[in-house]
Amino acid sequence: MIDWMFHLPAIIVVIPLLSAIIVALLPSRIGWVCASISSGLSFWAAIALTAHMLDAGSLKRMSYFLGGWPPPWGIEFSVDHATTLVILVITGLGFVSTLSSNMLLFNDIHKDDRSRFFAAWLLTLGGLLGLVMTADAFNLFVFFEISSLASVTLVAMGSGRDKRALVAAFNYLVIGAIGATFYVIGVGFCYAMTGTLNMLDMANRLPLVTDLVPVYIGLAFMVSGVMVKAAVFPVHFWLPPSYGFAPMAVTSLLAAIATKAALYVLIRIMMTIFGGFPDMPLMIMQWVFIPLALMAILLGTVLAIYEKDAKMMLAQSSVAQIGYIVLGFGVATLAGVQSGFIHIANHAMIKGGMFIGLGGMAIAVAGKTRMTSLAGLGRRMPITSTGFLICGLSLIGVPLTAGFISKFYLVSAIIAAGYWQIAAIVLLSSALSVIYLWRLVETLWFAPSDQMETRLPEQAMIYIPLWILAIANIWFGINAGMITGLAKMAATSLFGGMS
Repeated sequence: MIDWMFHLPAIIVVIPLLSAIIVALLPSRIGWVCASISSGLSFWAAIALTAHMLDAGSLKRMSYFLGGWPPPWGIEFSVDHATTLVILVITGLGFVSTLSSNMLLFNDIHKDDRSRFFAAWLLTLGGLLGLVMTADAFNLFVFFEISSLASVTLVAMGSGRDKRALVAAFNYLVIGAIGATFYVIGVGFCYAMTGTLNMLDMANRLPLVTDLVPVYIGLAFMVSGVMVKAAVFPVHFWLPPSYGFAPMAVTSLLAAIATKAALYVLIRIMMTIFGGFPDMPLMIMQWVFIPLALMAILLGTVLAIYEKDAKMMLAQSSVAQIGYIVLGFGVATLAGVQSGFIHIANHAMIKGGMFIGLGGMAIAVAGKTRMTSLAGLGRRMPITSTGFLICGLSLIGVPLTAGFISKFYLVSAIIAAGYWQIAAIVLLSSALSVIYLWRLVETLWFAPSDQMETRLPEQAMIYIPLWILAIANIWFGINAGMITGLAKMAATSLFGGMS
């Protein structure tokens, strides 16, 4: 293996973190350019790493020791097929979101503050990448905090347009701190029983522990803390305001990748660190994840139907979509976990595209996202609104879209596990989601506009990234082999951690 390939795990994380420091010191007018280059380089490195992992075989695991110090003394970055799929999603959607971000900011961020904004943006991206790459339980907490504090900063910077962004950021900060505290308490219990923070070492030593009570307490605290970070129902209430009042560029980034990283960490902890106790993780997945996921799916869908603000509607929809991913994991079969990974990738493309498209249309009406403000914009902004519609059709699972592939694999896994009633609930929620999408369609294309029916200018740096994601939704709905194959290898890799 040549040297640069060996260092790729570190390179992917270091590029955005180091670039954040540089961008903060640069003039504001070139902050976005540097952020775009940095996120693009991370995406390229992720593609190269994925290609290497595919060549290495389905059971390959790659370890990188920071500073050359092996565990348990040093910090390890660990890459397997589950990691590579999530890294591809984070870097790919991070790059596309960065391309559109400068135009989506509109008047949300003062031009003199944009370098600091993009520094926080890159810290968020780097923190999330480190989060999924690290094999050290405490280092995972550190990356959680890097990404969370940077995300809070990004949300709070929306206060220039809407002061409610400050309240949303404060709630995000407090609830996130509670989740982080729960997680690190759980790590403390497991460290006390094993004397190591390396996840693989911890997984090997935990089955040798004779007193299992502290182990189960540690499991409960760690899982509870990560569920908060992942916005799993019922600890999701920080998510809709954070998405709804943040700058549109920030929402497009966080909705696409932030919760996806946390959901991956959740299933990884369950199936690797505690893989030596298969009965306990499986019980939690089936008796905790499934009921909570079903409530999230139904509640998120119903709340989205009654929303009068399009941005908040999509935010409530994200609660339901997180429920689909958790439900797939909760089925606790290879097919179920595979379906969860498929939807991690597909929902990132769907919701990233929808928020970019909504942002492009909102710019034309001074940043407003109330349904009444968007009336007729589908006729006046056909390029942006058509890309938005394609992503919306994928969201509800129309055939020949990526969203259909997600729901097909999820329902198939549920039926194969014998949960016919749960499959019926999933299909019902999919039918209900047509209602809120139709409200958007009706508003954009059929509602009369108060303004003259003239064509509005559309920004290429918004509709090009949007159409990249719209075409990807169609492509992976027709030719889904790459995502489904990577997802199957990801699930197989995690099941290898269960004894």
